Amino acid sequence: MFEQQPQNLRQKVQELALEAINKSEPTAWFETLYASANGDTEQIPWAKLTPHPYLQDWLNNHQPITTGKKALVIGCGLGDDAEALAKLGFTVTAFDISPTAIAWCKKRFPNSKVNYEIADLLAIPSQWHLAFDFVFECRNMQALPLSLRPAVISSVASVVAPDGTLLVITRVRDTEEAPSGPPWPLSDSELAQLESLGLAKIDAMQFLESQETEVKQMRIVYQRGSN
Repeated sequence: MFEQQPQNLRQKVQELALEAINKSEPTAWFETLYASANGDTEQIPWAKLTPHPYLQDWLNNHQPITTGKKALVIGCGLGDDAEALAKLGFTVTAFDISPTAIAWCKKRFPNSKVNYEIADLLAIPSQWHLAFDFVFECRNMQALPLSLRPAVISSVASVVAPDGTLLVITRVRDTEEAPSGPPWPLSDSELAQLESLGLAKIDAMQFLESQETEVKQMRIVYQRGSN
């Protein structure tokens, strides 16, 4: 999220996020943004209306086994990544903290097989614990302040089943020094927390958001061992 977009929209997102943090409601701004868009996808900076290209690339090249497998999309936005996974044969659950976003998904894909749910990454339903064979986390960790990062990382790791795969796409930073944000790119030590929670890093690649901004991003694949 937060890649190429008009300056005024980027500023709006940052103002909403910082206002929510100041009110001690750091996740509240997502619903504010979706609701204020009034159905205009151009007001949602990360809504590309197509699966993330680096998710699609990984799926094309790895052709994961999907029959009988469950997938979870964290912070699903308008649903394109979830639909791509369902198309491959996964049984997909996709959630967002924004009720407006979830209603928007259901309107866009009225015949979808995806189970779209309103849920909070910081309060994951207990039945999702270690429940998903494939989990996609794209830029949600970076959208929340550093004070919440340990809890967010723990929550992301908690839903990956034994032998399951976690695919992460995130901005990264080269220093452990606290960044200004939003977004707040992840450091090596923060990403290492995923490994401390039982996930082994099996693949990683770095890419730039665009040729105009030299913002580093990574696609990292983790796998949980068998219990």
